Amino acid sequence: MTDHGSPSPRGRSTPGAINPSTGPGGPAAPGGPAAAVHRHLELVAAVLLAIATVMTAWSAFQSAQWGGEMATSYSAAGAARTESNRASTLAGQQTIIDVQLFTDWLSALDEEQGRVGPAPGYVPDPATYSGFLYARFREEFEPAVQAWVALDPSTNADAPPSPFAMDEYVLSATQESQRLEKKADAAAARAHHANGVKDNYVLATVLCASVLFFGGIGAKLSSPRLRLAMVGIGGVALLATLGVLISYPVQV
Repeated sequence: MTDHGSPSPRGRSTPGAINPSTGPGGPAAPGGPAAAVHRHLELVAAVLLAIATVMTAWSAFQSAQWGGEMATSYSAAGAARTESNRASTLAGQQTIIDVQLFTDWLSALDEEQGRVGPAPGYVPDPATYSGFLYARFREEFEPAVQAWVALDPSTNADAPPSPFAMDEYVLSATQESQRLEKKADAAAARAHHANGVKDNYVLATVLCASVLFFGGIGAKLSSPRLRLAMVGIGGVALLATLGVLISYPVQV
C-alpha cells in the first residue's frame, strides 16, 4: 500500500514548491545593477581610448608639420644671413674704392690748385688728373661729392668733413644687406615660434598617452571604485588635453 504522506524522492520537486534559483517570475537577470555599471564604465573607457588614440595621431602629425616649418624657416634664415653678409662685404669694398679715389682726388686738387679741397663752384676738367679721377667716381658716390662741393667745405665750417657723412651717400649694397638681415630675423622668429608649437604638440601627445593609460587600466580593474576613479581621471585628462589642442595653431 502506497503511503501518500511520505516525502518526495530526492531529486524531485514537490508540486507547487518555488525554486529559489528561478523565482516566481522566471530566471533572474544576471549580475544586477553592478553588472550594468560595469558595462557602462567599459563603454566609457572604450570611447576615451578611441578619442585619445585619434588625438595622439593628430598631435604627432602636427608636431611633424611644425617641425618641418621650423627646419624650413631656420634654413631660410641662414640663407638670408649669408646673402646679407655677402652684400655687406660688397658695400665695404665699394666704400674702400670710394675712399681711395676721393683721397687721390683731393691730392690732385692740392697739386693743381695749390689749396686744400675744391674751390667754390668747382667744375672738373677732364684734361687734368683730378678731372680724370672725378670722372671715375662711382655713380652712387658722385651725388654725395657734388652735394659736398656745393657746401664749399674749404671755407664753410658747418659743412660735413667728407662726402661720406652726407645723406646723399647711400650704397645699394648696404640697403640690400639691411633688408636681408631683417628677412633673416623674421625667418628666425618664425622658426622659433614653430619650435615652440612643436614642443606643445609633443606635450599634448604625452597627455594623450596618460588618457590611454588611465582608460586602459580602468577597464581592467575588478574594484568598482578604482575602476570609476581611473576612468574619471582619464576623462578629465581627455577634456583638458582637448581644450589645449583646440588652442594650438594648425599647420596643414
